[in-house]
Amino acid sequence: MSGAGQEDEEGPKALGGMLRACRRAVVFTGAGISTESGIPDFRSPGGIWTKMMPIYFDEYVRSAEARRESWKRRFEMESTWKTVKPNAGHMAVSDLVRRGIVSHVITQNIDNLHQDSGVPAESVIELHGNTSYAKCLDCGERMEIAEVRAHFEEHNDAPDCRLCGGIVKTATISFGQAMPEDEMERANRATLGCDLFLVLGSSLVVYPAAGFPLLAKRTGAKLAIVNREPTDQDEFADLVLHSEIGPTMSAALRFINR
Repeated sequence: MSGAGQEDEEGPKALGGMLRACRRAVVFTGAGISTESGIPDFRSPGGIWTKMMPIYFDEYVRSAEARRESWKRRFEMESTWKTVKPNAGHMAVSDLVRRGIVSHVITQNIDNLHQDSGVPAESVIELHGNTSYAKCLDCGERMEIAEVRAHFEEHNDAPDCRLCGGIVKTATISFGQAMPEDEMERANRATLGCDLFLVLGSSLVVYPAAGFPLLAKRTGAKLAIVNREPTDQDEFADLVLHSEIGPTMSAALRFINR
């Protein structure tokens, strides 16, 4: 295992070697990869949830006022969501998918930046959903954010589903909401099928998602973690780099090419 805070080329070189040698890698991303694009962290100290209480799913369903507050917050973030772009870390992951080194990207993020970087949608497994559109909680009908916002600005409320009259919500997983079964099963299959599991920018404290690196390790895969801060799973990893993701992944790609 490489030590914390490694700032020379040995860490990226080791990671590049692992990527070059693997048969099939899976990448698991958390908020740390997107903070480098300017998206604020939700859970870390100073993050969004330390400044405002999250709205739980049952409250959202039960309370029209909670729904209005939730949509108000979403629209306040619109300028952020619309202007952020994939950074060097996202582009490195996209490159690895394009080369066939990485089969799937399992992400805890809701920002659509992996797809924006060129990763095919079918290769991205979104455990916590996607904030770039909305869905009906009853029938699953998709609704675009711009359409919801236009109705909200006119009526001070989100529209009901045009098909079934159900409650419309961003296509994200809220606190207290069940994890998406299909995505969890896809993530499980991808994890079991890899021989290298690479964590990028996750503190690995949110379960059940954080169980996938340990599952990979238990079933014989190598585990590498790149995160600015230590995680509870560092001791189980074959390689740990406490560094910025973009520069580290860009350097690792250079070593793959040598």
